[in-house]
Amino acid sequence: MTVETIVYDEEGVVVRDAESSEALRTARDERGTTWVRAWNASTDELEAVAEAFGIHHLELEDVRTDGRPKVEEFPNHTFVLASAAALRRGETTFEDELRVDTVGLFVGDGWMVSLSTTVVDPVQRLWDAIDRGEGRLRSRGADFAGYRILDGIVDGYYEVLDEIATDIETVEDAVIESPDEETLEVITGIRRELLSIRRLLWPTRDATGVLARGDPDQIGEETEKYYRDVYDHLVELVELTETYRDLAAGAREVYLNALSASTNEVMKTLTVVATVVLPLTLVVGVFGMNFAGGPYNMPELGWTYGYPATMLGMLGVAVVMIAYFRRNGWL
Repeated sequence: MTVETIVYDEEGVVVRDAESSEALRTARDERGTTWVRAWNASTDELEAVAEAFGIHHLELEDVRTDGRPKVEEFPNHTFVLASAAALRRGETTFEDELRVDTVGLFVGDGWMVSLSTTVVDPVQRLWDAIDRGEGRLRSRGADFAGYRILDGIVDGYYEVLDEIATDIETVEDAVIESPDEETLEVITGIRRELLSIRRLLWPTRDATGVLARGDPDQIGEETEKYYRDVYDHLVELVELTETYRDLAAGAREVYLNALSASTNEVMKTLTVVATVVLPLTLVVGVFGMNFAGGPYNMPELGWTYGYPATMLGMLGVAVVMIAYFRRNGWL
């Protein structure tokens, strides 16, 4: 079953599982609050829901195509499009990836419709809580149910950022202790995740601001303060995201600086070796000419101790140069 209906009030559940358009209209007109939820529904099922509650097909299309979070007001309902996010293991890699599930909420006077392509945790938790009669949920209206779902989605953002913060702490230690290409890949992945969640938070914050102000007629005055609380959380989440982006950028700079320092050390060592070898190469080159006889005879060629003397001289030059480098702090 991909479409479920529940009508409830403070006395209990009145109607369950109306699916046809006519049954849905009947459930909508029942006393209490009517909630229809659908996930991965067929075209016929969605059309039945849309016909019963006056939902435009473009609104359904926004849910299907994972549209940008927003709030739109219609004569008989308010359309809220939000996205639940979670870090899950990637299909092709062992790294976590940000997965998004779009949820469409249609809040009317005494009714709410929730649409999604999969079972979304905040929706499922609220459905189970209302079905069990927990707290005073059944005495609240549809606008409050919409708030609870939106609040659950925002709580999921906190969980995602907590996991990213842990990854950032691990990366900050790694870039100091053992910076390598894998560390850079992790930093890049973190920056990509932060960019993705930033794209969710900004429009979600703006959309929630509309609900917090009580602009839609379907949002009661008693519920506005709850949406304001969600809005405050989203403002905090945006600030956290910007902070984590700065930390990730800082970790990347530290990595690049550490890599540059390591490269400089290698280059310095190679330069010292080349500098020491250069005069030795000159000596070997001079004595490799082997000119004997004539007015420009090389007298060393006939000297018995010429070879060991040359080797000792070359060794002495290398020692003197290394000592000079150490004295000047180049080694």
